[in-house]
Amino acid sequence: MSQNAGNYKFEGPREHTERSSTNLLSVVVIGPDDRRRSDVVFALQGPLCSEPHQVSQYPKKPQIARLIEFAPDVVLVDLDGNPESALDVVEHLCAAGSATVMVFSNGTHQEMMIRCMRAGAREFLSLPIQASTMAEALVHASSRRGPHQPEKKAYGMLCVFWGAKGGSGVTTIATNFAIAVAQETGKKVLLIDLDIPLGDAVLNLGLTPHYSSVDALQNHLRLDAHYLSRLTLQHETGISILPAPGKMVPVHFTPEAVDKLIQVARQEFDCVVVDSGSRFDLTGTVLFDPVATVYLVSQVNLPELRNSNRLVSDFFGTKVPKFEIVLNRFDSSTLDISEEHIGKVITRNPNWKIPNDYGAVSAMQNNAVPLVMGESGISRVIRQMARAAFNLPEKVEKKKKLLNML
Repeated sequence: MSQNAGNYKFEGPREHTERSSTNLLSVVVIGPDDRRRSDVVFALQGPLCSEPHQVSQYPKKPQIARLIEFAPDVVLVDLDGNPESALDVVEHLCAAGSATVMVFSNGTHQEMMIRCMRAGAREFLSLPIQASTMAEALVHASSRRGPHQPEKKAYGMLCVFWGAKGGSGVTTIATNFAIAVAQETGKKVLLIDLDIPLGDAVLNLGLTPHYSSVDALQNHLRLDAHYLSRLTLQHETGISILPAPGKMVPVHFTPEAVDKLIQVARQEFDCVVVDSGSRFDLTGTVLFDPVATVYLVSQVNLPELRNSNRLVSDFFGTKVPKFEIVLNRFDSSTLDISEEHIGKVITRNPNWKIPNDYGAVSAMQNNAVPLVMGESGISRVIRQMARAAFNLPEKVEKKKKLLNML
């Protein structure tokens, strides 16, 4: 009866949507004690829910984010294994607001019961749980969901651009990548500039911001789709932009604020592209969780290759986000180091090589015309990156055109 006990490999939102059409509740049971979880799963047997998923440890923040994406209807949390860890899970799930959260325990624990209810838990169930008690709790959860609940929208893709060192060209690549995704796929794209306070993505597009990502982060408790739409700018290429502030301002924000911004953005956009500059204080956020694809941008010089080596071995070696290495301003004719040696230094071969074209980049910055709007070596690689991100084949006609030019 157990599904995925001990790991966090939940179904994606699309699969959840398909199952919801049967009106069965999707349920996750969390707790470190196998026997107690099994007893709860046994009490769940009946016509109201599908086969429960079991998780044998209290998930940390990255796994809670994945659980939220799974979008279960009901989550039952064992309070006794580690009350503080259990309460932390309850608080995060209730803050997301998508699931009915219940807790179960051997005792009454009056103080902990009050804390759980204040956090948003809907039911406090005492072990052993009778089937009739569980059925009543599930009926309440089903009524809160409603018989005609709209289908849950799948979360958008998250693409994060991060520089091995300041000045790597992250902003240029991220901005043009966002536009390329919109043009090549027709998807709804948001570019978020978190290179605070000196981000200049909006300047490359010739726009003047009234609000910024700082407004979103400092007001994350009230942040929703409507509020986010008031903060964003629209560009003629079709993308939306949440820029960095236009002037130096004192900024303090928490990882929770970043996570909330990304959560709301991914609910509203098919693709969220983040310019994170070379900020290391963002590594504890969802930007560097497995839900993201991180593009590590580096130029071919000793300081940046050394930093890339450290990041690949120390950071990406201990976490599991998907990441790709982008060599920027690449010119094989002027390399002081062989391409083979570059791969050895970084400990893996680069995924993308963006050619050096100072004139094209300078024209973009001076005229506010995106690189991908024209034809250049840079634009061809970035459009290819955008198509590859969505598993689209490279355009055949562009290959032919390039061959004819040679």
